[in-house]
This record gives sequence, C-alpha cells and structure tokens, in this order.
Amino acid sequence: MSLPRIAISIGDPAGIGPEITLKAALDPQVNKICRPLLVGDRGALEAHAAACGLALNLRSVARAADANWSDGALILLERKQFEPDELHIGEIAAPHGEAALDSAKAAIDAALTGEVDAVVAAPQTESSIKLAGIEFDGYPTFVARCTGVPPEDAFLMICFDHGGNEMRIAHATLHASLRRAIKLVTRDRVLHAIRSADSALRRMGIASPRIAVSGLNPHAGEGGLFGDEEQQIIGPAIADAKKNDVAAEGPFGADTMFLRKGYDAFVVMVHDQGPRSSRRSGGSPALRKHKWKPR
Repeated sequence: MSLPRIAISIGDPAGIGPEITLKAALDPQVNKICRPLLVGDRGALEAHAAACGLALNLRSVARAADANWSDGALILLERKQFEPDELHIGEIAAPHGEAALDSAKAAIDAALTGEVDAVVAAPQTESSIKLAGIEFDGYPTFVARCTGVPPEDAFLMICFDHGGNEMRIAHATLHASLRRAIKLVTRDRVLHAIRSADSALRRMGIASPRIAVSGLNPHAGEGGLFGDEEQQIIGPAIADAKKNDVAAEGPFGADTMFLRKGYDAFVVMVHDQGPRSSRRSGGSPALRKHKWKPR
C-alpha cells in the first residue's frame, strides 16, 4: 500500500516555518507514515538548514506530479521567491508574507489536482502578509478562497491526543475581534457549525457522533443572569440540529465542557474558547488542525 503524499508549505520563510518543516520531513517517524513534499523557496530552506546544522539532500521539482521519493532525498516543489540576499531571517517584511501565501496556495493547488493527498501549512506571519497588502483573515478562510468555498462555509477543527483519546474542537467563528465574533454568533451560524462538525466526524469514520456545544457567556449564561445568547441563539440552534438527526447537547459552560465524557467533538463559539480550554485539559502541545467543506 502506497503512503499518502503530504504537501508541506514552509510558511513564513523568515520565521520558524522552514526549520520545523525540515525537521519534520527528516524525522524517520514521519517518513514511516507519509511521503512529505516541501513547498517553498529553496534558498530559504538552505539558509535555515545551515543555521540549524542540518545536512540537506534536497531535490527540486517543478510539479508535484514529478516527485519521486525512491532515493531518500527530500523533495521540494520549488517556488522561486528570493535572490540570496533578499531573505532576512527574523524580520517582518512584505515579501515574506507574499512568499508564505504563495507556497500555501501552491500546496493547495497540488491537492486540488490530486498530485498530493493532503496539505500541512507551517506558520505564517500575519504582520508580513498585511504589509504585502493582501486580504487575509486566517488560514481557514484562505483555504476556502483557494478552493472556491464560500468563507462562511469554512470551519476550524483542532484535533489532538488527550490521554490516549483524540479530542476534537470545532469553532463556530474564526479569526475576528471578540466584539465582531459575538455578532457572528447567530442561530444559523451555530447550527451550520454543529452540522458541519457532525459531517466531518462521519467522514472520519464515526458512525453516530455525539457533539457537546458550548455557551458564549460565563457559565453558559447561568440561566440568563450573564446574558441570553444561550437561550435565544445557541439553545435553539441545538434544538434545530436535533431535528436534523444530529446528536448535539448543551449549551455547556466553556470552562468545564471539555471535562465531560462520551463526546466525539466539542463546538465552541469564539476562537480562544478552543485552544485555551484544550491546553487546560492537558492536551498535547502539537495540535493538528483540520478544515473542511460542509456537506
């Protein structure tokens, strides 16, 4: 059985991305489970390899379809982005932002054409992207735009190991200010997030998913004492999901919801309810992020 081909865009070429990409691609454990295809600027990778003292056997290809892992070399889908003196490691600059998204788009395009089976993206620097004048409100919506999916159909699910079990946290809203995110929490949006999480879990092989849904306010509003979004928006959305044969329950307080057993995924309302609470629950610091198009 052939191993899956994973395109790994190197992220911000002046940041940590190239280093962690190289170290991951050189890891024997990684190579046991996939065929890594690096995507980015060759000079950037060589500069980071030299800085880290990494021996580099790197072969460039012009198309992902030309990748051949038979001789043990690292394969790079090369994106010529810099002259040797143009990359300034550790600095925020517009060319670095442009390069990060160029590499990410090339990796996504390779997946869309079937030349690779999945995409992993190393970190980008939003400040550099902003300097480049590129509209960017987070990687999930960037993926949506690259794949022709409406941005409102883009959701983020964080998956990680927790005591030998996989924990999955889906987000009803993404990268937005807290003030704006609260306005985005509507009955339709919450229902859409719950149904999309259910669909994603089924595609992961879970036949009958159970989903816990968080509130928005402290202690899920405490019966309306601390806000009524749970009663007016989130609770009705959960009821709508149940009418569509989705096993959703809540709303629960986001600070304690992750301690509840028996759920296949948790849906949170705003960005920091997920990562912050997952860290408190003792999850692995190495998070895997999955984005999906709802069906």
